[in-house]
Amino acid sequence: MSVERLHDRFVRLCEMASPTGSERAIADSLIDELRGFGLDVEEDDAAAAAGAGAGNLIARLHGPDERFVMLCAHIDTVPHDDPIEVALNDGVYTSRGNTILGADDKAALSSIVELAAGFEGRAPPIGLELVLTVAEETGLRGAAALDTTSLRSEYGFVLDHASPIGEVIVAAPTYKKLVADFEGVAAHSGIRPEDGRSAIAAAGDAITEMRLGRLDGETSANVGVIKGGSATNIVPRECRVEAEARSLDHARASEVIGSMVDACTWAAGEHGCDVGIEVSELFRGYRISPGSVPASIARAAVGQCGHEVTDVVTGGGSDANAFISAGFDCVLLANGTKDNHAPVESVEAARLDEMLEICEAIALSALRREESR
Repeated sequence: MSVERLHDRFVRLCEMASPTGSERAIADSLIDELRGFGLDVEEDDAAAAAGAGAGNLIARLHGPDERFVMLCAHIDTVPHDDPIEVALNDGVYTSRGNTILGADDKAALSSIVELAAGFEGRAPPIGLELVLTVAEETGLRGAAALDTTSLRSEYGFVLDHASPIGEVIVAAPTYKKLVADFEGVAAHSGIRPEDGRSAIAAAGDAITEMRLGRLDGETSANVGVIKGGSATNIVPRECRVEAEARSLDHARASEVIGSMVDACTWAAGEHGCDVGIEVSELFRGYRISPGSVPASIARAAVGQCGHEVTDVVTGGGSDANAFISAGFDCVLLANGTKDNHAPVESVEAARLDEMLEICEAIALSALRREESR
């Protein structure tokens, strides 16, 4: 394995724009690079279903037999307006400008590609199956569209949690999204306001009726977007509210989003407005079982690399949610990045090296498990 090559690849991939829907260029670059290292690379047909610029990539480096271990990272990022230029200061990678860095998830992506590259024509001790997904940032759509039955691995590891290396994510929430479109009656606000029915007033009362923030130890709710109206002298005819509920308890997430729907329906009626409501489930929550094979392997690998192993619960989602919902056993691991989705996003160069070491240890731990069966 080459640390210098790992770092160079990280910078190159971060500076290659790949917001969701525009993954084609980075996908083509990865296909060429991985094939150059001797991997078999397939691209699935998930692009259309996921709303992505490319399909998911499945790359395999064969070991001595047909046993494989899966490692996953996503290749898309959140949107950014300006080109990304990477800076390295005192061992920390950041963006030079007012953009994201793209370490989410190109830090992990660079590490698992380097793991495969490091064998340089030699067979790894166990087959490596790299799953590089698209459209993760917009609801895990690439992973949801992946046919997990096509994978050769029995289980896998998703490296996409922005927290200190050593954390093993043992539970993640169900995420329900609500979009409510209030429709009232427009009128001149100074001449005949009594003829109007304010969609914004209805939306405001709906939000006031909702319980928001941290509702309990496992549940949260938020209104993130409210937009409507066209001018101060017009009683607003339309207003859209976008909100969410998350909970480690799937039934609780459904209960909370249901109460938010009730609030919208009640407020619309109070103000003489109509409301159209759409509720969708972006991903389903999970709890890792105590006997989880990938979690056990991950803990062993993390410990072997000298890190403290910590089981944690997250309020965010990852491709692991989609894979587990599809019946594929996997575990989400920390990738050592910080402040993802923000201009202050960063990752220490040492964290890239540590991720690579952990990926190597995962492969060896998986092999030992297979040999002991």
